[in-house]
Amino acid sequence: MQPQTFLSPVLHLLRRVAAVALVGAAFAGQALAQNGVDPQQPADAFVKAVGERALDAMKADNAVRSGDSAAITEVVNTYILPYVNLEKTTRLAAGRHWRQATPEQQQRLVEAFKGTLIRTYSSAFRQITPGSTLVILPYRGAPDATDTVVKSSLTKERGGAPVAIDYRLEKTADGWKIYDLNVENIWLIQNYRNQFNQEINAGGIDGLIKALNRNA
Repeated sequence: MQPQTFLSPVLHLLRRVAAVALVGAAFAGQALAQNGVDPQQPADAFVKAVGERALDAMKADNAVRSGDSAAITEVVNTYILPYVNLEKTTRLAAGRHWRQATPEQQQRLVEAFKGTLIRTYSSAFRQITPGSTLVILPYRGAPDATDTVVKSSLTKERGGAPVAIDYRLEKTADGWKIYDLNVENIWLIQNYRNQFNQEINAGGIDGLIKALNRNA
């Protein structure tokens, strides 16, 4: 399977909706205090804080908006990854195959998936404008929920229909962590699970890691 085939559903979606704020709010822990985000606050407030700080950082960095890979990686590592359980995202995407992988393979798979997500979203960073905003919709979750969904809307400066983005979070001992997201009724984990399964069936865990790293 060619790299463009493996990633094309996600690439097409991202380019169409310019979902930069999606990355900022979804794929953000060691840097919690310095970024001023309290993971113990209500889920909707948490998503709003993560999203706004990441979006502000992107707006302020011309290198990020021009697609510079080093600058993008720095923003992702600082403002995004501390707030996501990327291991859980990868584990759920891999499904039953995760248990068949060695700890070393699991670690390499998480890192490969991280690189894939950063590269996939890079083209969307160019769509950031000073008027890009993330609006959190009224929260419907229970106050004592430990797994919940926060809905939001991404608006763009030049008009056009807002983009609906949902974030799935879990409550951990360290507070909220985001582990899945939904853009226009496409959940990230579900979308990648089908593709992961095809790659693993064809070449095993190492084959999937190779496919994810192919465009590195």
